[in-house]
Amino acid sequence: MKMTAAEALVKCLKEQGVDVVFGYPGGNILPVYDAMCESSDIRHVLVRHEQGAVHAADGYARVTGRVGVCMATSGPGATNLVTGIANAYMDSIPMVVITGQVPTTMVGTDAFQEVDITGITIPITKHNYLVKDPRKVPLIVKQAFHIASTGRPGPVLIDLPKNVLQAEISFEETGDLKLLGYKPTYRGHKSQVNMASELIMQARRPLIYCGGGIHASNASDTLIRFAETLSAPVTCTLMGLGAIPGGHDLSLGMLGLHGAKYANLAVTECDVLIALGVRFDDRVAVDFSSFAPNAKVIHVDIDPAEIGKNVRVDIPIVGDVKMVMEAMLEKLEEKSCDEWLAQVAEWKKTYPLHYKAGAGLKPQAVIEAVRELTDGDAVIVTDVGQHQMWAAQYYKTKKPRTFISSGGLGTMGYGLPAAVGAKVGAPDREVVLITGDGSFQMCMQEFGTAVEQGLPVKVIILNNHSLGMVRQLQEFYCNRRYMAVNFQKNPDFVKFAGVYDALGLRISDAGQLHSVLEQALGHDGPVIVDCIIEKDENVYPMVLAGQPLSQPIEG
Repeated sequence: MKMTAAEALVKCLKEQGVDVVFGYPGGNILPVYDAMCESSDIRHVLVRHEQGAVHAADGYARVTGRVGVCMATSGPGATNLVTGIANAYMDSIPMVVITGQVPTTMVGTDAFQEVDITGITIPITKHNYLVKDPRKVPLIVKQAFHIASTGRPGPVLIDLPKNVLQAEISFEETGDLKLLGYKPTYRGHKSQVNMASELIMQARRPLIYCGGGIHASNASDTLIRFAETLSAPVTCTLMGLGAIPGGHDLSLGMLGLHGAKYANLAVTECDVLIALGVRFDDRVAVDFSSFAPNAKVIHVDIDPAEIGKNVRVDIPIVGDVKMVMEAMLEKLEEKSCDEWLAQVAEWKKTYPLHYKAGAGLKPQAVIEAVRELTDGDAVIVTDVGQHQMWAAQYYKTKKPRTFISSGGLGTMGYGLPAAVGAKVGAPDREVVLITGDGSFQMCMQEFGTAVEQGLPVKVIILNNHSLGMVRQLQEFYCNRRYMAVNFQKNPDFVKFAGVYDALGLRISDAGQLHSVLEQALGHDGPVIVDCIIEKDENVYPMVLAGQPLSQPIEG
């Protein structure tokens, strides 16, 4: 069958089950757009900035578990994707990124809108391709989706010169993939599984510490069964929230720098720590040398490079966390840890998450009200900053893939386009963005995308007219020398919504909270709710640098 390589690319995307592409056109990617014009099977979401495309593909991938796809043209189009690619790489999100490139005859000549995007993205992709032979397009697309979605997921980039896209090829079905050197390990080594199972059965104070790997392997149900079998409390990283319902008796919520004190105490006092799909990052293991000081550590991860990288591990197991838990469950017997659970319950009673009531609107109260009105069933998307931590603390997520946030890279501006992608991926779910006035303004133009696409995303802005998290850091580490953190002139976010003929609302005191949020959540289109909160409100608990995890400032 004769067709252009661009047409072959679109055909291959369909074969991979792609139903939506987030993108922004330009000269060197035009052959792909022309080929897509002939196809009604793939929806194209036109964003307002290429960074919006990659973040939207990221949000789509997180909420669906499928590979997100985005595309942009060469040069600035490609470089505008870099932050989002790095974000997906840090958080292990499956994604295929397609970029246009100048013709192969012009590569290396500093041609108009030429940039070495494969060279730029080597450190932040699982793999990338500069395609020089148009006949290889079908095979490369198949490889890219396989690599992005298997093992430890991540982004793969395909860079396509314009003349390659325009070349005519004979389309042939690709055979079985044979990727030399790429063989992820899924089943844990039997002897390691046996050793871990024996150690767990001996534990008196077991604790499960889980992360994004639980979502990547669709292991939430297995995790709950695993925890209930062991009577082991479960604490989550930011990326792991939703792996176990926040209201479950064994759930301790988030641990770490801004984690609950009772979760951090459990880590400090446990005798066996079962780490599942986590990487012991510095927001959790604030001091690597003293993390879980009394525990034997079992670490299960599909990426062998993560095991032993930051924290000593007594029993390493390389494998898919769901498969490894299932293998251990075959060997484990139900056990009770009544004394340990009683101690944890006492910590939860003594050191609950709390905030001081005041005359103004409290951000924590906003989160609690959203949780109450959605019954915890919404897909919550956040940007990065204080609001992210308040959402993680006070919105007790019920289900997996319903708390969407930028973790490892901490990308401000991520939230709105990610919410767009999440709503495209989960059209029947309520999608609520919790953001700050600083983060929102980084990609606020994507509100136009939501309106144009008819996506009723609800945007809750916790507006303190400042970069709240930076201000908090300056309070503690710069002796209250506040520099470049206050916004003297924010836009009127209610009027901004009105510019797009969307609904804008404002809450300035606690008495309006429930009635305005009910109006927003009941509206059938996109909404912005501008919540005026106190500028000096801090996120607590907070573990200061050099302090043990178990001794945070509690506010």
